[in-house]
Amino acid sequence: MRVDTIIFDVETSNVVIDMAQHFLLSAAARTLSLKEIYKAGEEAAYRTFRELRWPETDGEAVCPRCGCPEAYDIATRRKFKCRACHHQFSVTSGTVFASRKMGFTDLLAAVCLFVNGAKGVSALQMGRDLDVQYKTAWVLLHKLREAMAAELNGLTLSGEVEIDGCYIGGHIRPANLKADRVDRRLAKHQTGTRRVVFAMRQRQGRTVPKVVLNEAEGLDILPRRVCGTATLYADEAPHWDALHRGYNAARINHSEAYSLNGAHTNNVESYFARLRRMVQGQHHGVSPRYLHQYANHAAWLEDHRREANGALARRTIALAMASPVSRTWAGYWQRAA
Repeated sequence: MRVDTIIFDVETSNVVIDMAQHFLLSAAARTLSLKEIYKAGEEAAYRTFRELRWPETDGEAVCPRCGCPEAYDIATRRKFKCRACHHQFSVTSGTVFASRKMGFTDLLAAVCLFVNGAKGVSALQMGRDLDVQYKTAWVLLHKLREAMAAELNGLTLSGEVEIDGCYIGGHIRPANLKADRVDRRLAKHQTGTRRVVFAMRQRQGRTVPKVVLNEAEGLDILPRRVCGTATLYADEAPHWDALHRGYNAARINHSEAYSLNGAHTNNVESYFARLRRMVQGQHHGVSPRYLHQYANHAAWLEDHRREANGALARRTIALAMASPVSRTWAGYWQRAA
């Protein structure tokens, strides 16, 4: 998507269309800044979290235990006490932000930095920007990734869907001396850390990634995530021959063309380009144990790339406030996981 700049020429009274620019370069993409967040202060950030936690009551507290909409406000502690069951809770109780120690201004700033990174943001950079420990930033970022992945739960793609796989990790550095080098293609010389991100991307729609050991495993995933009436587009890999049995499928041979008669996988390849730049440029390497987190993050960024950063921040916080306490990341370092 490109935005044209309209300029009015006073001398000729003509409207001139300036050179088209990318959406992210336009003013419409910038609706939230760190300057605004810290200028507004802690109370304004706190109100934002309340409004996104309880949008149906315009920020008025609702008991997470019994659902009662009436609660006492313990202002000195920023907590509430339910009038019905007397349960005490805060705006972040029962969410991924539960047991937080960061202030609401810093949390909002962290989300702003998180969504501003078109190719993601590293925990090291986040820790320096917010002046927090690397461990704090690392766990917080993973909690946000876990929350945003909830958008894809139970999602079924339909219409025109492109599928493909992307190999991530497992690089083996060759030995210094030529005599000591081995054939890195052989299984016995592999590190065992290489994974495949299998992605299904609906044209003009959402992207659903899945981390697998080999690309052919995608055939088992398709029936669960893609509607049976969808039209599938894949490359010339032989394991995709099975698509023609039961699916309306079209193939593109990349040795002949990138796109031919409407058959292409350019959209899913665009997602892979973002994921590769995220892994290589921002994180410089990702453990296969957490690769699915980064794959979901890249998919979310790709699907919402035409939204302003303010809308992305509100969307992310709303997802985080609707997500339960993380069983993976709560007390992560205390368990020495």
